[in-house]
Amino acid sequence: MLRIHFTREDVGRIRIAAGPVPAWEMLLSLHALRGPAGHGVFGPWRARTLGALDPSARLLLRLAPPRGYSPDFLTPAVGDDVEKTVDAVQSTARDRLRTDLALLAGQLGTATSWMRPLADGDPEALRRVGAAMRRYHRQALDPAWDGIRAVVAAERAARAADLLHGGAERMLSRLHPRIRWEPPVLSVAYPVPKQLHLRGRGLLLIPSYFCWARPIALRDTRLEPVLVYPANRGLRRLGEPADTSDGEVLARLLGATRAAVLEQIAAAEGATGADLVRRLRISPASASEHATVLREAGLVVSHRIANTVVHMPTPLGRAILDGGVRTPPSHSVLSSFPPATGRSFG
Repeated sequence: MLRIHFTREDVGRIRIAAGPVPAWEMLLSLHALRGPAGHGVFGPWRARTLGALDPSARLLLRLAPPRGYSPDFLTPAVGDDVEKTVDAVQSTARDRLRTDLALLAGQLGTATSWMRPLADGDPEALRRVGAAMRRYHRQALDPAWDGIRAVVAAERAARAADLLHGGAERMLSRLHPRIRWEPPVLSVAYPVPKQLHLRGRGLLLIPSYFCWARPIALRDTRLEPVLVYPANRGLRRLGEPADTSDGEVLARLLGATRAAVLEQIAAAEGATGADLVRRLRISPASASEHATVLREAGLVVSHRIANTVVHMPTPLGRAILDGGVRTPPSHSVLSSFPPATGRSFG
């Protein structure tokens, strides 16, 4: 069990990540790559991704074993920018590299030759890690990033609604079935006993598409406190094509653009006007008009959260979309790695 101890100040300093965090999605998707080929959610993404990766991914797979410890330096606290993430990893202090890689070597039973220059902070070794991260994100995550962002945005909107309607108590109590809020302690089902005292630092909540089954935290409790937890409550698969026959019927009923707006709102379990503009390439005025018509028809509801309006589907809106069943699309870098047998925890 992981027990996170809050003070009164910490409750007021809870934040939710503004979007998917590249460092965590990279790390946890590397774990997913080692999972079962037939995984109900990750299987189609895994099959597509394995054919797209170049050999540089092997370095990241070595650094991120699917069970046990993955080095904390791979997930720096730099937000949603890939380049800043890579820069932060490449700028990791030598003491941190040595500590983290010693822990990894202890788990593996030996310090292999590729670890030593990295643990010494060798610039070329760090450059290789950064280059591998850029390539991996481009090959594995960029093609799916809109879907990842939509799932995380929906989870973030739902938790923000909890905060508005019931305060921090309600939000913390509804984070995940494996998380229990018993003030002033947040208890998380965890494979090892762990205590995290926030001491006024607050807590950053990071909903993650690739976090699966259990929440995860950094091993080093001196680092910025974070709790990464599964965002994909709807078990949405990445890159699922719509059923075009049902989509055509819906388009005739509502109009093509309005039908697309409703589908996007439902698929993401909630969307803002900016989300609709970006995904559908329509104007802000058009997104607002279509969302208003759908709301007046009882197909969506809209909640204002600070300066942002989030649109979410109603049961009637979902019922209209029920015919739109989504199905997955009909020399691996994993050849030298055993399959995953569990999750990775700090």
